[in-house]
Amino acid sequence: MAGLLAAGGLVALTPAAQAADTELARNGGFESGLDGWSCTAGSGTVVSSPVHGGTKALLATPAGGDRAQCSQTVTVAPNSAYALSGWVRGSYVYLGASGTGTTDVSTWTQSAPDWQRLATTFTTGPSTTSVTIYTHGWYGTGGYHVDDLSLTGPGGAPVEIPGTPTGLTAGSPTSSSVPLGWTAVPGATSYRVYQGGSQVLTVTGTSATVTGLAAATSYGFQVSAVNSAGESPKSAAVTATTTSGGGGDPGLPDHALVGYLHASFANGSGYTRMADVPDSWDVVNLAFGEPTSVTSGDIRFSLCPAAACPGAESPAQFKAAIKAKQAVGKKVLISIGGQNGQVRLATTAARDTFVSSVSKIIDEYGLDGLDIDFEGHSLALNTGDTDFRSPTTPVVVNLISAVKTLKAKYGPDFVLTMAPETFFVQLGYQFYGSGPWGGQDPRAGAYLPVIHALRDDLTLLHVQDYNSGPIMGLDNQYHSMGGADFHIAMTDMLLTGFPVAGDTARVFPALRPDQVAIGLPASTQAGNGHTSPAEVNKALDCLTKKTGCGGYRTHGTWPGLRGLMTWSINWDEFDNRQFSRNFDAYDWS
Repeated sequence: MAGLLAAGGLVALTPAAQAADTELARNGGFESGLDGWSCTAGSGTVVSSPVHGGTKALLATPAGGDRAQCSQTVTVAPNSAYALSGWVRGSYVYLGASGTGTTDVSTWTQSAPDWQRLATTFTTGPSTTSVTIYTHGWYGTGGYHVDDLSLTGPGGAPVEIPGTPTGLTAGSPTSSSVPLGWTAVPGATSYRVYQGGSQVLTVTGTSATVTGLAAATSYGFQVSAVNSAGESPKSAAVTATTTSGGGGDPGLPDHALVGYLHASFANGSGYTRMADVPDSWDVVNLAFGEPTSVTSGDIRFSLCPAAACPGAESPAQFKAAIKAKQAVGKKVLISIGGQNGQVRLATTAARDTFVSSVSKIIDEYGLDGLDIDFEGHSLALNTGDTDFRSPTTPVVVNLISAVKTLKAKYGPDFVLTMAPETFFVQLGYQFYGSGPWGGQDPRAGAYLPVIHALRDDLTLLHVQDYNSGPIMGLDNQYHSMGGADFHIAMTDMLLTGFPVAGDTARVFPALRPDQVAIGLPASTQAGNGHTSPAEVNKALDCLTKKTGCGGYRTHGTWPGLRGLMTWSINWDEFDNRQFSRNFDAYDWS
């Protein structure tokens, strides 16, 4: 075989081999968007300027520990020569091929202020039938552009539709999920999971867990195998019945309003007595139980003294008012943490102290449950803790254990809610902990393992859609506070599920709609990101009815969305109850 032609970077092949060569890269000019391409952490998009040829080009932007790699798997022939090339702009741009069966190759440019051609060649191994071609940037650099990417050489054998999966079995269900497993199918690149005939998941491995199911309900499941040639017939069905119980609905109305009551401190919003909390509020979170020290696990709760809170009731009056609220179906919880209450359960001793001290508060005031409002540095993942499904960081593992102990102690009617910030949840779509190479903020996505481990005990998750920076949604666009779009995009992520840190093998499963409420500030004084009543209603319309959605397209419609949470009842009173009156007037039908 002749050598490389220096001018063009192409392999000079024999006439017979040359005749068999063809263009193998799919959509190498990105004229069809990202069709055929997969970009890590949602880093890639298609732009109309600048372009090298045609009307479109790829723009990919590294962020944190991600190099913004975009790749495509191509069918090739064994023992064959291939030429890979593309036009790039930017700093530290790479082009390469992996899985060649011989020596994987790459080429790069340190700086390309204008379009520059990169080219390389490789030979496949004796049993190689597919390779992955890719391009990526480098950590800490700006976005880079790619256009007219080409892979030429002999085409591989035609891909055939894979066979039907066999051996589908269901593992031990929970009250809201069923684990499934099946036998691998040769030639399959992914599998589609069907529930009652409707596709609910796509996975690359031979197992999956279907979540968001109702308790004590029978479900039927099937699986199909997929590759570039198409989809196989569905497997034989398997049925499984979820267990009873779970933490979904211990006596809450279909659509609930959750608010925080400033019970232990004073600020400019004024003091509201427990007995004077309006009936609009279905769940009242007492703010806050705080630790004696960051790592003690010893949680204390004291009522605001009359000197700081004029008109404050006595402890006996406060407890009587709680009982009166509960008598008409309201739930009253102790909220742990808040902005100033850092809680780090770094040891098992702190874990056990947390359980005993929180139990004492619940018992003393006759409360219905617990709200976890850990903020700041309460939750941060240790380096190397990269899988939300099996956390190893002590402060995370101990918190999960402590809450499970409390849930077991108080039984199925125990109400468990959480109020994390977007940084600890939805940011996990892009970044998780310190990342595989370190250097990221270890708090990124740090609530995900807690939510996931407790999802069958969780009554409500109401992420704080306020005091937040822009967050990337499932449309791979950044969304900012203050309007319906932000709440739609952030809530859609919770109800759809998402790959953590862009890893499609580690998908955070969707929560049930009845487990999700939207967290907002009650007034402009309550926090950054106040949303007007009209925009709140627009978000609810989109999520529950799929009307008035604007530019963001949700992945479903959820009439069972539980409701809204706000900081706070006191600020709502200060604002003439604008937030709660709007909730009361909203038409959920």
